[in-house]
Amino acid sequence: MNIITSLVYQLKDSLRDLLPVVLVMAFFQLVVVRQPLPDSLAFLDLVLGLVFVVMGLTLFIKGLELGLFPLGENLARAFVQKGSVFWLLLFAFALGFGSTVAEPALIAVAARAGEVVSESGLIASDAQASFAFTLRMVVAVSVGTAVVVGVLRIFKGWPLHLMIISGYIIVLLLTLLAPSELIGIAYDSGGVTTSTITVPLVTALGVGLASTIKGRNPMLDGFGLIAFASVMPIIFVLLFGIFGLSLVAGSP
Repeated sequence: MNIITSLVYQLKDSLRDLLPVVLVMAFFQLVVVRQPLPDSLAFLDLVLGLVFVVMGLTLFIKGLELGLFPLGENLARAFVQKGSVFWLLLFAFALGFGSTVAEPALIAVAARAGEVVSESGLIASDAQASFAFTLRMVVAVSVGTAVVVGVLRIFKGWPLHLMIISGYIIVLLLTLLAPSELIGIAYDSGGVTTSTITVPLVTALGVGLASTIKGRNPMLDGFGLIAFASVMPIIFVLLFGIFGLSLVAGSP
């Protein structure tokens, strides 16, 4: 019964959160565009789609609260209590890599990037698939590395702001050296990697670690892993453009 009541409240919250988006779209459709819906989009399908979105968002958020958040925090506490730093770092890398490599947004961006880079002449047309796959692997490895660095920061108490500033300084320097065609792709890769699964799990991992390690504050030290997962892919993709692009370029 408690779960049903909680779902009802979450449903109301989801409706409230989605209402501004629906109102904006309705306003521009009815007031600015002033055109009927296209034939391919029936009104009933539109309403049904909105219902599915509300239900999906409700179930997703409740699933995070019931499962992923407690799981991430419990795993972090268990690793710290066992004193197994190696396995914790291995888990952190696997978590970042595994949740990123199959991210639909990354797959779509990598495929489109392969087409654009091929059209620019940096790689052969038959190397598009190889480029897209390699780009996905580079980004996934970078996110895994970012989570590892974030976990080490929590253990060591390193200042977050200095590490983030240093990361973006590296990004600016690498931007001067990387092929211009890859700069936009590199910057966008920092945004497509933080998926709806990665963010809650990594956040729960960070908060769980900071809550368990003596001398750490969950508010000050538990957050920031997502920031690393945003800047690290930019660095890795720029480095890939400078040093590794020739490996997948193919025959001109």
